[in-house]
Amino acid sequence: MNITRENIDALNAVVKVNIAKEDYSDKVEKILIDYRKSANIPGFRKGHVPMGMVKKQYGKAVLVDEVNKLLQDALGKYLVEEKLDVLGNPLPKAQDDLDWDADAFSFEFELGLAPQFDVKLKGKKAITNYNIVADDKMINNQVESIQKQYGKIVSQSEVAKDSEITGTFFNEEKAIDNSTMITLDKLKGKSNPKKFIGAKVGDVVSLKTKGLFNDDHDLMTFFKVPHDDAHGLNIEVTFEVTEVNGRELADLDQDLFDKLFGKDKVTSVTEFKEKIKEDSEKQFAQQGDQKLLNDVTEYLVENTKFDLPSSFLQKWMQTAGEEEMSEEQAKEEYEKSEKSMRYQLIEGKLIQEHNLQVQFEDLKAHSMEMIKGQMAQFGQMNPSEKELEDIAARILSNQEEVKRLSEQLMSQNLLNLYKTEANIKTKDITYDDFVKEFYS
Repeated sequence: MNITRENIDALNAVVKVNIAKEDYSDKVEKILIDYRKSANIPGFRKGHVPMGMVKKQYGKAVLVDEVNKLLQDALGKYLVEEKLDVLGNPLPKAQDDLDWDADAFSFEFELGLAPQFDVKLKGKKAITNYNIVADDKMINNQVESIQKQYGKIVSQSEVAKDSEITGTFFNEEKAIDNSTMITLDKLKGKSNPKKFIGAKVGDVVSLKTKGLFNDDHDLMTFFKVPHDDAHGLNIEVTFEVTEVNGRELADLDQDLFDKLFGKDKVTSVTEFKEKIKEDSEKQFAQQGDQKLLNDVTEYLVENTKFDLPSSFLQKWMQTAGEEEMSEEQAKEEYEKSEKSMRYQLIEGKLIQEHNLQVQFEDLKAHSMEMIKGQMAQFGQMNPSEKELEDIAARILSNQEEVKRLSEQLMSQNLLNLYKTEANIKTKDITYDDFVKEFYS
């Protein structure tokens, strides 16, 4: 067997594989002898079928199968031995005139080669790492929310601003007939809440659904309508009040602190607020980190310049999926995914250059810490090492979990790299301002 490569340019090559008779003949002969031993052909005893008849009936199929196996094996080994970094898979060139009655065969494969490039993490312009802080307004709102949650329900004679209103939304046309509890902060604008103020049990409030809630998805919750119906719903509904309650705020005392955090873990209002701030900012850190990951990814894709074998990749995409694509569809799909491909190549280079690969021991340690944290939420503060290892072993026996945890760890490794090596500046921002700036 002889394999040669012709480099068309820096990103495209053609590999030619020449297979001679001696490369496959012994294997084909052995398989046909085995076929002869087991073949059931009318008029002949088992094992006594003439070899010529076996070759005539099975020879071509066995030959094609063995040559293809030999071809794929040889090509795979060649790519490894030559250390060729290819994109997609080798594409066989069409051979309409291939003669399977010949002794020797020649096959050609197109290769798309990965580009050579350098990644510069430290750019001239600094990327902002947003440190999301819980300000006094947010902390006080959370304190009040907790006081309401643990407070005493008090019956009210009429609806006030902070009432919890139980009743039934109704519309015959859309078959809406849903009993629910609602608070006025869910309603959009000023006019809608005003319609409820002063309402008593038995009163019926008429409402327009368009612009009724701050979030249109609340229509699904309160009306029990499908997602598609919720968007753009513009009808009139009625709400019959069946119950009105208020909340008497719970006292900020040791009994409440113990319920929330455990015996004597928090002993004052100041500590209570500090704990809320700490817990909130831990949650916010995940959002800030995700924003930083997104921004660094965008920077790297925009500032790491290299070409891709686009024609090859589009051709490869036509047959790579479950369903074949047309040339036009493949071009459209390539344009959609090109940015992602570029980042995957950049990420792969960073992982290799900075030795960020996730090892099994890393996965095990990460899963044990995760388990420990989950157990602590349910009051199991000191699980044994064996207990943690047994649970981790069960988790890591699931390939889907291994993949998910590996992706989590790799994201963390890359994030740590970006924070230490990229040009990063930190900016404090309140959660409300963060949401307004990036998600409104």
